[in-house]
Amino acid sequence: MSSSHGTVKALQMLRRLPRIKLNNLISIPGSTKKSQRGRGIHGGKDHGWGTKGPKHHNRHVPAGYEGGEMTPYFLRYPVQKWAKERYDISYVPLTLQSLQLMVDTGRLDVSVPIDVTQLYNTGLLRIDSRLEHGGVMLEEKGMDCFCTPMNLEVQYASEAAIAAVEKAGGTITTAYYDPYSLTAALKPVEFFKKGQVIPRRFLPPQRHIEYYSDPRNRGYLADPALIEEQRLLLSQKYGYVLPDLEKSLMKELLFQRKDPRQVFYGLEPGWIVNLADKVILKPTDPQLKEYYSS
Repeated sequence: MSSSHGTVKALQMLRRLPRIKLNNLISIPGSTKKSQRGRGIHGGKDHGWGTKGPKHHNRHVPAGYEGGEMTPYFLRYPVQKWAKERYDISYVPLTLQSLQLMVDTGRLDVSVPIDVTQLYNTGLLRIDSRLEHGGVMLEEKGMDCFCTPMNLEVQYASEAAIAAVEKAGGTITTAYYDPYSLTAALKPVEFFKKGQVIPRRFLPPQRHIEYYSDPRNRGYLADPALIEEQRLLLSQKYGYVLPDLEKSLMKELLFQRKDPRQVFYGLEPGWIVNLADKVILKPTDPQLKEYYSS
């Protein structure tokens, strides 16, 4: 009788208690023992503190610490001078030494204007607009060995690199490409096979307008008369004789420029290139012509 009465009371208590879960289970008192740091010879050589180091001496690891034998992050990836904001497009670096090597090995044809399309098709540059790449950045490394005149278009260039290109008798222009236009310019054959309309290149955003409008940077939105003045001033600053482009044998090539809305040389925005039939389709609607015109 007593056992049945105890069973009933136990069942009634279980009905009042909450459901058993992992968050309300506890260990049996005395079943676990809190570990302590070893004392004397019973705690090992380091008495439970591990091998010597910051944690052994009970010190906090400083912010940014990645280990004693590893170069810190802020030294592995230095600040790039073109970045005005924390999150901005990045440029793939190209040195003058590498550019001269491309010409010497036959990867670049200097008889035509060189832009991001020709530079990417050399196979030596990895440019991807999905990685927020904005194009090519020309650096001055190897400026003493650069000696090939060419018509070059990049997206960013240092002052010394501009001086080296103009000293060799060439011209350089910095131009902005939006991500969609850059994707089309990098792989034109794949773009034409899709049968898409050649896009109209966007103007640079407000934070980049100042750079591409400055004649000192040879921006494609700058006044050509002011660019000629800056060419002379730059030659005086670096101490070289500025070549006369009017007397150059490559005069027609060196003066070729793209329209600010143009992506490819010789092809206007709004056209469709049919590679299968080898024809170019041009818009005839007046509204489309007005939209794609510069």
